[in-house]
Amino acid sequence: MTTVEFHPLVLRPDDDDPDAVVVGRLSIGEFVELPAVYGDAITLMRQGLTVEAAEERIAADHQAEVDLAELVEALTDLGFVRAVDGDPLPDPAERAPRSHFARLSRRHVAWLFGFPAKLVWLAAVGAALVTLLLRPSLLPDYSDFFWSDYVGLTVLVNTVMMSMSISVHELMHLMAARSLGAPGRIGFGTRLHNLVVQTDVTGVWGVPRRARYRVYLAGLAWDAFLMATLVLLVAHAGLPGAAKAVLQALVVTVVMTIPFQLQVYMRTDLYFVLRELLRTRNLFDDGLAYARYLRAGFVAMVRRRPRTVPDPTTGLSRHERLATRIYSVLLVLGATVTLTAFALFGAPIVIVAFARAIEGVAEGLTGGSPLRALDSALLILIEGGIQALFVVTFVRTHPHWFRRRRTLRPE
Repeated sequence: MTTVEFHPLVLRPDDDDPDAVVVGRLSIGEFVELPAVYGDAITLMRQGLTVEAAEERIAADHQAEVDLAELVEALTDLGFVRAVDGDPLPDPAERAPRSHFARLSRRHVAWLFGFPAKLVWLAAVGAALVTLLLRPSLLPDYSDFFWSDYVGLTVLVNTVMMSMSISVHELMHLMAARSLGAPGRIGFGTRLHNLVVQTDVTGVWGVPRRARYRVYLAGLAWDAFLMATLVLLVAHAGLPGAAKAVLQALVVTVVMTIPFQLQVYMRTDLYFVLRELLRTRNLFDDGLAYARYLRAGFVAMVRRRPRTVPDPTTGLSRHERLATRIYSVLLVLGATVTLTAFALFGAPIVIVAFARAIEGVAEGLTGGSPLRALDSALLILIEGGIQALFVVTFVRTHPHWFRRRRTLRPE
């Protein structure tokens, strides 16, 4: 007789298939979809039944024979099993990264997503929209970004403000996940040529789809609330001119982040919303795999060789296969346009800005304006730091690109 002890697990009905369940362990971010009968078997074993007794109960209740020993082995590989016959097993949670703000519980943050908070959000956004309609001069303009004659100082302050706003944006994702009982981690990542701050909220797979939208949209909801609050302060708080200028610059920096979220081919917040709306499980990776399949087919056609790469979408459901194939085209086109625009505009702007900043520092050191030299040095420090952080993050998140390959040579 085999007894099985499980770690704390989430077990819920699947969002789309009534004959399936989702089983997962929040602490390691592992989730798997299983037939509902296996979910019943896990429940029975968690209640203390042995593997053999659970098999007999399943056979009696469902008129089906199941191999629970094989199921237990698979769940052990996933890190779901604590002990078998009282013998503890290695726990992958000991090596898993710890959740950030672990002491932040559901009761601390649930109020942020309750009905009163939603009313406050609607009131602020509505009042800001009315204010902008009545005073269109308050609409954000690119010139609002430059609130000082010193570009380096402007970039420094705006970067600090943007960093704080982005930090709260990501913290809202984490708090939304925590309000649903899911852990989260905040860190750096890359999207094509962009350095991004991202929140790992894999644990939200433990809650139904409708609840997951809260997590994905929490950051954008914060952005809208922040911009609305800033507009109202500038319009009605009677602030000094300098304070108004800085707040309007912050509005511009937040507005500049919104178009990025629309680039769903880079796994932005709205990508996850799109994935849920299309009822797909892994839209980006499946779309990327299909794009590689199309590339391999094109290369084979050019070389007049048979296609050897199988279609990775054949195992998907009909609607998921169609969504994945359309998304793969969007992914390729979007990435191509983005990288081309960066090569034609973004990279030259950065290079010229660095060159002019270096020139400004050199002039300051040879008798020119010391303020201009300091301003240029600030620009080099800020942009150089951002680019260096991008390189470090890219290398860390893409180790296989930089791993030295060994070549075996006959002796």
